Amino acid sequence: MKKIVVLGAGESGVGAALLGKKIGAEVWVSDGGKIGEKYRNILSENEIPFEEGKHTIESFFDADVIIKSPGIPSKIPLIKELKAAGKQIISEIEFAALHTEIPIIAITGSNGKTTTTAWIHHLLLKGGIQAALGGNIGKSFAALLAEEVECEVFVLEISSFQLDDIDRFRPDIAVLTNITADHLDRYDYSMEKYAAAKFRIAMNQQPSDAFIYHAADMVTQGELWKHPIKASSLGFALEQRPDVLIWAKENQIVAGYKFELLISELGLKGPHNVLNAMAAILAAKRMGVADEAIIEGLKDFQAIEHRMEPVATIQDVTYINDSKATNIDSVVYSLQSVEGPIVWIAGGLDKGNDYSLLNTSAVKALVILGPNKEKLLKTYQGKMMISEAENMAQAVQQAAQFAQPGDTVLLAPACSSFDIFKNYEDRGRQFKREVERISGLVD
Repeated sequence: MKKIVVLGAGESGVGAALLGKKIGAEVWVSDGGKIGEKYRNILSENEIPFEEGKHTIESFFDADVIIKSPGIPSKIPLIKELKAAGKQIISEIEFAALHTEIPIIAITGSNGKTTTTAWIHHLLLKGGIQAALGGNIGKSFAALLAEEVECEVFVLEISSFQLDDIDRFRPDIAVLTNITADHLDRYDYSMEKYAAAKFRIAMNQQPSDAFIYHAADMVTQGELWKHPIKASSLGFALEQRPDVLIWAKENQIVAGYKFELLISELGLKGPHNVLNAMAAILAAKRMGVADEAIIEGLKDFQAIEHRMEPVATIQDVTYINDSKATNIDSVVYSLQSVEGPIVWIAGGLDKGNDYSLLNTSAVKALVILGPNKEKLLKTYQGKMMISEAENMAQAVQQAAQFAQPGDTVLLAPACSSFDIFKNYEDRGRQFKREVERISGLVD
């Protein structure tokens, strides 16, 4: 029986622990911080031993395999020490993939990966394919396997952090939505290192697999020669090019196999969602979904939570939750998607943002949320109305005071949430709760 040590007790780590126990391994979980009540209860109910608030180093050196949660950087002393000792350290997705033969569709990218993952899953279901959704959406890949979820294919959102620690992970279909500056603090502020992490999604693919990518994305194009793709490459873009199978023409999405759909009929609006739809179409076609089912699924797909999610309209002011917009490129798309004046709520842990890349001509007021405010203040002071909020309640109240009928209050932080929130979901749900509060829907 192998001894597995899981480092980190979040969704990924607890899922790995559950799968480890299921395959008969001796499992132990260690978290340097406080384990959330939900995950502590899961570990206790399944009789999986754990520690929190510390790491007992000796136990790591007794392990056959160490599964590292993606949020833990490889540069910390503990990981360096373990690697120097020759210990095997892998990611949860690597561990899970070793214990299934079910096909995998894996989606990564700086922007659009959550929407694209959910859209692919939706199209497969429309086509009668039993698909399981997971990874960074909902349950971890390992947790899905531990629960023996019945499916014909896994559709997984995968982060660069998860890809950092793979060795043999090989998706049947890999989707790379784009590469823009994000998480550079994790990669020594090097775009080259960050891009290389994204391209790891295809490093083990073979000619029988498929690699779907945004052919007009400049960073992706620049990296392709450094990372040769063995899989069948399927490109998409907003314009027709020699290296794309699907593109946009006037108000239509057009494909080489006579597929046509009016862009105005898509369930989600904005040019970024046209690109997300194209990636989803290529993945669905690769899985054999009929055009009729794809078109139906493109039309009736709805916004997912925290991604340009309409929350309410109060006194003719629209409130939109885009808490998932954690980098500059995401906010570019967010601002483009809103018609009329915008009251923008932004702020959090900056990841190396260049705010000069944003077109803020439609932004009439900025509410800076959280303690990390200096960079936003320096960029926008004197250019628009600005207020500062210590918490979400203050942010929504201040935004409501700035807003007038016809305006949109947009939560698009451009930053990580880990300054005053648990994660982007917590931030988005707090926003929605405070919007409901000012509308009188809750006490």
